[in-house]
Amino acid sequence: MNNSVIRRSATAGIGLLATGVMLASCAGAGAGGGGAGGDGGSGEGGKVTLTLATVNNPQMVDMQELKGEFESEHPDIEVEFIQMEENDLRDAVTADIATNGGQYDILTIGSYEVPIWAQNGWLADITEFADSAEGYDVDDLMAPVRSALTVDDSLYAVPFYAESSFLMYNQEILDEHGLTVPEHPTWDEIAEMAREVHGDGTTGICFRGKPGWGEMFAPLTTVVQTFGGNWFDEDWNATVDGEGFTEAVQFYTDLVSDAGQSDPVSYGFTECLNLFTQGDAAFWYDATSAAGSVESPDLSDVAGKVGYAHAPVVETEESGWLWAWNLAIPESSENKEAAWEFMQWATSKEYIQLVGEELGWSRVPPGSRESTYEIPEYQEEAGAFADLTYDIMTSVNPEQPGVDPQPWVGIQYVTIPEFQDLGNQVSQEIAEVLAGRQSVEDALAAGQKLAEEAGAAQK
Repeated sequence: MNNSVIRRSATAGIGLLATGVMLASCAGAGAGGGGAGGDGGSGEGGKVTLTLATVNNPQMVDMQELKGEFESEHPDIEVEFIQMEENDLRDAVTADIATNGGQYDILTIGSYEVPIWAQNGWLADITEFADSAEGYDVDDLMAPVRSALTVDDSLYAVPFYAESSFLMYNQEILDEHGLTVPEHPTWDEIAEMAREVHGDGTTGICFRGKPGWGEMFAPLTTVVQTFGGNWFDEDWNATVDGEGFTEAVQFYTDLVSDAGQSDPVSYGFTECLNLFTQGDAAFWYDATSAAGSVESPDLSDVAGKVGYAHAPVVETEESGWLWAWNLAIPESSENKEAAWEFMQWATSKEYIQLVGEELGWSRVPPGSRESTYEIPEYQEEAGAFADLTYDIMTSVNPEQPGVDPQPWVGIQYVTIPEFQDLGNQVSQEIAEVLAGRQSVEDALAAGQKLAEEAGAAQK
């Protein structure tokens, strides 16, 4: 998506982005203490306290566990983590940054937000920090990921970890049923196998059903795209009630009903991770970054018993997504230099080495640096998924992930401010389908009206 489109879209959607999420985030998520207040976040003896808002994914939990290493090297800086579920994090940081709240010094944000927020002037330009940091090696950051974080040749975030998506499967369960998963499966093949193994305490497949554009629609949009559907056509006409979109959602919801987890609307990434690592699910289609936890003997009952395959397809050659969780500094922070010191540490080659040595090489943050895939210890311990992850991440096409061209760059999201609210609302409609209270046709008819309004704003 070119910068002129981002700029125009950001202006059109700023009111929706700033006010809509504030209502959702008033309770709970943003209610952490400390950080960059009126005193610039300084504590006793001039110590700077940084407040970092982050998602509660395993890699971020590891970062909090290891932050003492940074603090021992920087006795004048303390880092306070506020961890939230993915939906709550998005609501809280969007509300704060859109209103110049100044509650956070470091934000964990996705590839979707970076170009939009940079154009709005909400993020600090960290180009000079990164270029002048001795040994940081900006060029080692994976090019497709770095490109998504760059606007008008300026860097506004650095990747903590990046991912695509693939299919994970419990080899023992499939062996018991005499089933073999192809390296490049189709969704019809996986659906048939999931239905066959479902039952007697085994969930055939875990799909995210929790509402949210970054929860349910992360995997579901890739299914839509490989079925030949998409959110909009090349001219920003909404196509949510189109044939490909409808077939994909019907497939997804039917498969959850037939072979998915109970109470699917309560399942997001974390819940599926728990179900799969406890050995209770045969298949799980989700982020490649999950493999580090899946293969950790300390975290998983199925470590060493899991197979991996490319994201299943229908009409496209690939259907994985491309995403990064990144660290950025809000323009409102009064502690930018200290914030960069921590971000530099947490996204460095040295941090990756620290995770490998202290927590295990399978738990290294993947997809952020080229050099990670050259570390012998990482290749040895993460061999089951490392090369496949790299292959998928460099094979997907964010410019045209589906069958037809699209006027934005992005796979499992649409790079316009309106998409956050659009995806959230349509996911709520589909959650009603998963709960058995609505038909797919009715859900997507409602979604089409919402998408038409968002699409009209781009024309």
